Amino acid sequence: MNVTNLITPDRIRCDAEVSSKKRSLELLSELLASGQPGINATQIFDKLIGRERLGSTGLGKGVALPHARLEGSEQTRGALIKLQDGIPFDAVDKAPVDVLFALMVPENCTDEHLRILSGLAEMFSDQALCERIRSSDSPEEIYRHVMQWQTAHQSA
Repeated sequence: MNVTNLITPDRIRCDAEVSSKKRSLELLSELLASGQPGINATQIFDKLIGRERLGSTGLGKGVALPHARLEGSEQTRGALIKLQDGIPFDAVDKAPVDVLFALMVPENCTDEHLRILSGLAEMFSDQALCERIRSSDSPEEIYRHVMQWQTAHQSA
């Protein structure tokens, strides 16, 4: 899994002022839909919220990985937001979430979906990376930290 193929600085928001789980999923849906002809944010939001109803995607330690498969999508995409303040997200540790990475994959990509989620869970379990993301001041800086983590772990 190469996460840097999933996101661009354009799909990263830094210090977003979001006060609820619903609004965070709306923002992530907007980012995922941007520049994607034939796909709209409402479709993505409906899938993300549907997945959350099955069980929270809050991993704990302030991180959540909302994800969904979407018919009509031809590519796997990610979006990342760092919130100004943590929000309740029904995470396993009950802690507020302030770093969210959303994943959208084409409907028929079940194996790819699971592989990427596993890689993302590994990446966001790195507390040093999460702290670098939290201390970042721009989408470009967050992207750079993710690229550096990816590079270090590809060669490991």
